[in-house]
Amino acid sequence: MGSMKAPYYPIIYVRGYAGSEQAVEETVATPYMGFSDGATKVRQHWTGSVKRHFFESPLIRLMKDYGYRDIYQDGRVIDSDTQIDPKSVIIYRYYDQVSEELGDGDRPDIPVFAKGLGELIAKVRDQVCLGNSQSQNDFKVYLVAHSMGGLICRAFLQNPPEGTADTRQFVDKVFTYATPHNGIDLRLINNVPGFFTRNNAHNFNRGYMAKYLGLRDENDHGPAPKRVDSLNNAFDPQRFFSLVGTNHKDYTVASGWSRRAVGPMSDGLVRISNATVRKTPRAFVHRSHSGHYGIVNSEEGYQNLTRFLFGDVRVDGVLEVKDITLPPRIQRAKDDDKTIRASYHFETIVRPRGALYDLSRRIVDEGSAVFRSFDEMCRPEKCGLDHPRHPHLFSTYLSARHRTRSQGALVFSIDLRVQIPEYEIDGFLFLDDHIKGSTLYDETIHLAVDRDDNDEWFVRYGFDSVTPGRPGRTKAERISMDGSTVFSIPIESSRKPGINANLQLTARSWNS
Repeated sequence: MGSMKAPYYPIIYVRGYAGSEQAVEETVATPYMGFSDGATKVRQHWTGSVKRHFFESPLIRLMKDYGYRDIYQDGRVIDSDTQIDPKSVIIYRYYDQVSEELGDGDRPDIPVFAKGLGELIAKVRDQVCLGNSQSQNDFKVYLVAHSMGGLICRAFLQNPPEGTADTRQFVDKVFTYATPHNGIDLRLINNVPGFFTRNNAHNFNRGYMAKYLGLRDENDHGPAPKRVDSLNNAFDPQRFFSLVGTNHKDYTVASGWSRRAVGPMSDGLVRISNATVRKTPRAFVHRSHSGHYGIVNSEEGYQNLTRFLFGDVRVDGVLEVKDITLPPRIQRAKDDDKTIRASYHFETIVRPRGALYDLSRRIVDEGSAVFRSFDEMCRPEKCGLDHPRHPHLFSTYLSARHRTRSQGALVFSIDLRVQIPEYEIDGFLFLDDHIKGSTLYDETIHLAVDRDDNDEWFVRYGFDSVTPGRPGRTKAERISMDGSTVFSIPIESSRKPGINANLQLTARSWNS
């Protein structure tokens, strides 16, 4: 057995919601509950056809790439008095108790599942450490969850059931795929009502969620809160990752009923706006909630998972907007204090060098671009906490393991595009000189992150229009901001209307 060595801690996988009894029985009839599902299809291909891409599954890739293993042996779970390797994947089989064949057929509430998770973490610690005090002190575990599984993890962390609070300290990181962190909303009825108790569908009602997440008292029967996507200081938000799906069209589960009920700007079941936890890193990928193009059984999902768990560098990108210029007539109307209405969309795609996948993809056509109103961009005093003027574009994790060369910098690129909006002046649409799809800014920026002779981070960059396909030699300006080292890259339009901004990159060691 191996010793506990950061960052390779045990992984507990918590699957998502099984609606019908048939779905429950199908779930418990498999050993890995979806974590071993692979895929063979990539939807986007330049010919328009479906391209083959063999993704073995997160489980198998963790085994092949990082030496993880399961905890099954001779048809059983390894006995509790037998040591298991720290690099183990454990499936939290909470639906076994719901099964009519393996359990009692009753569906308990989320807090019961959360308590079981705490008990499982304690059991894993016992089996990994076997009474070794040093191993017990070093013990950590990762929680990886799909859909409702992420809510079970949050319930355990934010409102631990009796007897499980002490085990929270062992959770090092949490990664969620397509979790409805702010509930599930449908087109006709908005949030799932609390009286939808059949098959525990009320788990996704914000009023009920607020109680099991510890955001309101059990005896509070007031109106449901608008948002329940806060960790409420119960867990470090920087160690909690939300992966968001943006492909609603390819969610074919339940004959597409939920895809039609939830609509665009979703993964087919969870709306994009409900799939993140506030103040946490997140990425957006063009994948559906599950199925052939599902988010768990995808290369994009796996790369974000392993880079967040095991990566070497975290890079955050914020666009500091200094000025946005307007068409002359719009500027005159603004100067005359007329009411201007418009929406700015910031598109970003983040790709590592040598890869055929995107780490994060936020574009208008998939409903995931960063949105800011005219007032937020051109009247900064109108900005609020939810939509600050300077949009956070991405958080990404780089890994030396994935270098395309044996040594050297960690290289990735950012496609950055800002669309020209459609303007309204006093309620009338202004279309003079407007061509739909034209941009204020459209460029690919190539970046290389490395350390200098003083072991300090630096960033080189190049614009694809100047140094095609490579970062170039220009070093980004290093500035101090709020106690962090930030690298600044000028972003200036060569046209008007246009944008004048700085791309601010914060690079920091991860898992050091």
